[in-house]
Amino acid sequence: MVEERLFNFSIIALADTALIDEVNDETLWEKHTGRLLGKLRTLAGDGLFTAYNHEPNWQKAHNILVPAFARTAMTRYHDTMTATVRELVDAWNAASTDQSWIDIPTETNRLTIEIIGRAGLGHKFTKLTEPNDNPFIEAVQRQLRYANRRTDSIPFYDNVFGYKRKRQHEADKAYIRRWVTEVIESRRHNQTPATHNDILDIMQHSADPDTGEHLDTDNIINQIITLLVAGSETSANTIAFALHYLSTNTGIAAAARAEIDQRWPGRDFPDISFEDVAKLRYLLRVVDEALRLWPVAPAYFRQAKKDTALGNGKYPFRKGEWVVVMLTAAHRANVWGHDADEFIPDRFLPENLRKLPPHIYKPFGTGARACIGRQFALHEMLVTLAVILHQYDLQPKPGYQLQVRDAIAQRPEGLQLRLHRRLLTGS
Repeated sequence: MVEERLFNFSIIALADTALIDEVNDETLWEKHTGRLLGKLRTLAGDGLFTAYNHEPNWQKAHNILVPAFARTAMTRYHDTMTATVRELVDAWNAASTDQSWIDIPTETNRLTIEIIGRAGLGHKFTKLTEPNDNPFIEAVQRQLRYANRRTDSIPFYDNVFGYKRKRQHEADKAYIRRWVTEVIESRRHNQTPATHNDILDIMQHSADPDTGEHLDTDNIINQIITLLVAGSETSANTIAFALHYLSTNTGIAAAARAEIDQRWPGRDFPDISFEDVAKLRYLLRVVDEALRLWPVAPAYFRQAKKDTALGNGKYPFRKGEWVVVMLTAAHRANVWGHDADEFIPDRFLPENLRKLPPHIYKPFGTGARACIGRQFALHEMLVTLAVILHQYDLQPKPGYQLQVRDAIAQRPEGLQLRLHRRLLTGS
């Protein structure tokens, strides 16, 4: 446990696995929104990611959205996911990626926000074969950069020298909420009700099974913004981190390709069925290992539900006091072995996982407020990586050393790859 102070502000950070196990006890501790997520509240309000525990819309939205990420719903999203990935591959093929360096985080972010838009909302932002971003996506990206700023700890500096940026933030926020409202209203006026085919349908037509209440329009807007902002960035960056490690570890890339080629041996775009994705066990270990080394949400916050203590009474906490769990440190703790800083997907073989203490691996958060879209995210990551590895050999940029921007979502800065089309036989 480490306590840091910034002026009169105290931060207690945990990386010890035993203490983390204690704060993950839902009977004594609960989610705390934290300062980082608080920066997104001005945009996402009481969405699932940024809501306070006492706000009623959180539980209502959670209950309503659980079926939106169940297996039945995921089977409906699958074809849209694969078609969107194919569109990106077509764009890369047309751009001769074997001769140019591809900005991987930018491309994966374009992909994941498009997947959420198409699969979850029935809306296309843009064609991935077109080079220009949609103005809405650009506004979302500026909002993320604004939330990641650090001058908010010095209000005078932010108000005086950051005035122009703050004005842009307010304009972007109004534009994003206006755009999402138009998407909702368009669906209401142009579709027969109660089809429940995607996330937007479920939010508009389903009732909370506990209370019988529906989400109001303002909260639906908050949930959609949460999906677009938090959901796209986290998945995109995980795919980017995985591609970095696959490009620099040829043996691991070969093992992943062997699993993929066994299922789809020809050069044609792989005909991935929903059931195929769960069988990509080695590729899932690649994703897990990327999330271990660089959990895209690098920390989560927990607050005491009542007066309690950690470490056998050594560290007392009053009700409402909070800690931050430093996942990047916890995921590299000694329990992972002497080689914890190395990329080794087979750490996630079942026999190796059984040797670990509980609650040590939490890239999607913990407890009742853990990421509800985990299966959606994992599915799109696996489909994307399977297609890229099937279609391309990855060439890392000479001399590149992984640089990570540490903010709300960790991102590999400056990551560029060349993608060489593989010479596969058969059809």
